[in-house]
Amino acid sequence: MCLLTVIANQAHAADERTSFFITSEGKGEGANLGGLEGADAHCTQLAEAAGISGKVWRAYLSTSGDDAVNARDRIGTGPWHNSTGVMIARDLDHLHSEDTGIGKQTSLTEKGDVVNGLGDKPNMHDILTGSLPDGTANLEYNLTCSNWTTNGKGKALVGHHDRVGGGARPKQWNSAHVTWGCSQTKLQGSGGTGLFYCFAEN
Repeated sequence: MCLLTVIANQAHAADERTSFFITSEGKGEGANLGGLEGADAHCTQLAEAAGISGKVWRAYLSTSGDDAVNARDRIGTGPWHNSTGVMIARDLDHLHSEDTGIGKQTSLTEKGDVVNGLGDKPNMHDILTGSLPDGTANLEYNLTCSNWTTNGKGKALVGHHDRVGGGARPKQWNSAHVTWGCSQTKLQGSGGTGLFYCFAEN
């Protein structure tokens, strides 16, 4: 291995404290993530490819229905750090407060890259969550694209990782508005591309 390759690998090495990231890519099937299991597996696959190993990864996603799951109950208790070692939140209360460290410059991918936000081309700031601002499931409507198993009928609740834009709660990182639909095209039309948050359970 040449010296330049070694330097490049060191420059992109994730901080060992990394316990939070936005997926650098979706699964390519809109909001059909293969359910929570498929989404968790995608988090793990991306993390390990980036050299982040030995951690249990959970997608920050809620489900709806009789056996609804709250996203906040899936991700441990914190603290969480991004791929450069910056702390995103101390604990669950901090994560879901106005003082959370989530924002465009801190909500990095597993590779340490900034995700396009409002004003960038293409805009990718809609992050799938299916959650209310406190991280719980929305029980009133099915806004999880059939619990992340379809890219057909339905809609999904998304947050804005850059905490700006339109919708009922534009500054909310986990619950800004509802998508136009569940397909890849519909997600892109409303400002996303099927990305989601991953947290290391601790």
